[in-house]
Amino acid sequence: MSGTFGGRGRRQGRLSQWLLGRSPGEAAPDDDGRAALLLAAAEAGLPMAPAAHPAPGYGCSCDRVGCPTPARHPVSFAWQTQSTTDRVQIERWARHQPQANFITATGMTHDVLDVPLEAGREALERLLANGVDVGPVAESDDGRMLFFTLTRGTPEDEDEWWPCELDCRPETMDEHPGLRWHCRGSYVLVPPARLPGDDGPRVRWTRGPEHPLPDPLTLLESLTDACARHAGEESDPADATWPVRR
Repeated sequence: MSGTFGGRGRRQGRLSQWLLGRSPGEAAPDDDGRAALLLAAAEAGLPMAPAAHPAPGYGCSCDRVGCPTPARHPVSFAWQTQSTTDRVQIERWARHQPQANFITATGMTHDVLDVPLEAGREALERLLANGVDVGPVAESDDGRMLFFTLTRGTPEDEDEWWPCELDCRPETMDEHPGLRWHCRGSYVLVPPARLPGDDGPRVRWTRGPEHPLPDPLTLLESLTDACARHAGEESDPADATWPVRR
């Protein structure tokens, strides 16, 4: 993920600045309750790890030339084992990496159903009107809405894993322009997060992490229907992609 640096000393210096989440002379952002929001997410059981942040223009703090997911990826290749809900560790990261975004690793305690923003808003309004316990919801200024749910689980017997055509990993994001199901091996940005752009786009909570995580199947049909309508397609619940056991 890192760029190519000239000389060992220079490489170590640049890497240290990258892991700290800021460039030389770059000021820390206003707090905006950032630490409190991160700790609230951790208390809700969302395991987190530090992520990259926007660089000037539309760049990424990782300095990777042509970074495909600027400010949206972890800073460590060990993000799955690094992710934690430990309050002390998260406070330490937030203090020492004041520019960093944070990701939450899915498939451990929670999954995320990730849909186009307008479809998500339509589904959210309908679900709440029907009295469904929706749980935490975030939206991003790049046009997505994230519904946080209980995970489908990680059974000891791999044959019992629930495969689903909607499963999304970071490297398959472009293959799922409609509904994405982030589960084991994936991650999403956790609010508050900043995205690249001149107007300071962000990821923020629509419904906070204090709401209990729902069963994903209570949301799935409404989300698939809304995504189909959003795409201008005729929605048929019989055509929805449901998780099945092998």
